[in-house]
Amino acid sequence: MPPHSTYRPLPAEAGMCAQIAHLTAEAERQLSQGLWDPAEEDAALARKTASGLAEAVGEAGTQERLPVIDRLEHLREALAVLAIALARIHGPLAWYLAQAGTALSPVLRWRALPADRQSSFGTVVPSPSDLADAERAVRRLHTALSRAAAGTGIAAGTAADECAARSDT
Repeated sequence: MPPHSTYRPLPAEAGMCAQIAHLTAEAERQLSQGLWDPAEEDAALARKTASGLAEAVGEAGTQERLPVIDRLEHLREALAVLAIALARIHGPLAWYLAQAGTALSPVLRWRALPADRQSSFGTVVPSPSDLADAERAVRRLHTALSRAAAGTGIAAGTAADECAARSDT
């Protein structure tokens, strides 16, 4: 039996895409060690969730041309897809989706409209790199869930492959 290890999420400062990559690597480890054996119900929900994420957040080039308010709307839709899926499942897939939602939760503190600090309820306008990082995270999660639903594992690329494009432009 493998030694017990407790998953420790990356800090928020690592970025959302890196957090999703780290989470996905842990899920892949659990799958490969037989600690998680997804049922058909998991695969069906993973397919549905992946589809919803793809509908919410499109290709990078398309997303980047949108106004910030639309990009933020799409990211919030992705969070709604995760929340709905999470409400319908229990066990490891639920825990995976919950942690993914936690990684993406800074989106909930973002706003696209101007406001003074006193009336904005602590929300902030995200930078272009924050938006791009969140969108990459959603795409990475879509890929992982699609692969899980197909029974091919959930790891796809590495954090360096998909998350290194993060810049502070």
